[in-house]
Amino acid sequence: MLKKILKVLKWIGIVILVGFVIVVIIRVFHFYNLDKTNVEVAKIHSTKLQMADVLGTNLPPDPGAQADATVQGIDVNKNGIRDDVELAIFKEYPNSVKTRAVLLQYALALQMEVTQPIVNEETVIAVTQEEDRAYVCIGDIFSREDLDKFSVETEILNKFVEEKQFNTVDRKNYRTEFYKNIGSYKSLDRVCDIDYSSLPN
Repeated sequence: MLKKILKVLKWIGIVILVGFVIVVIIRVFHFYNLDKTNVEVAKIHSTKLQMADVLGTNLPPDPGAQADATVQGIDVNKNGIRDDVELAIFKEYPNSVKTRAVLLQYALALQMEVTQPIVNEETVIAVTQEEDRAYVCIGDIFSREDLDKFSVETEILNKFVEEKQFNTVDRKNYRTEFYKNIGSYKSLDRVCDIDYSSLPN
């Protein structure tokens, strides 16, 4: 009888030990993923448009047909903005540094949707916060005296970038899948990457 009880207790101990080891492994994996996510979120929020990008100091070559070969596209100059979108902004607004600045910031934020190595609720929220901030910055270059005109002007610029950025079925589908991971979030402070008051036009 005692042997039976000891045998049962031994198996209970083994089961408890195995359960404990499984819980520890799960927790270690969870914290490892949490650390990776936190690093990625910090990277998203620290990615900023540079004045050199706005001035066109390092414009990329035209990627041609290769621009749409993948969802991510091509970014030869490694500034986080897809090359064909960057060139389209410069072509459309060659004489307005302010307009290029807000559009490039928005394009940079939108491109982060397809360049994230980790796609989960936290990274999607971080990208969305940056997109919202960039979206609001577009309105900062227009006067609000005539709100109807302000709305139209802002919407034209927003649509311009979005249509260039999501110009293929694959890119539109990727965006839809990306946002399936979204949760509730708080908007960031309305601070634009570039101080537009320092720009001439």
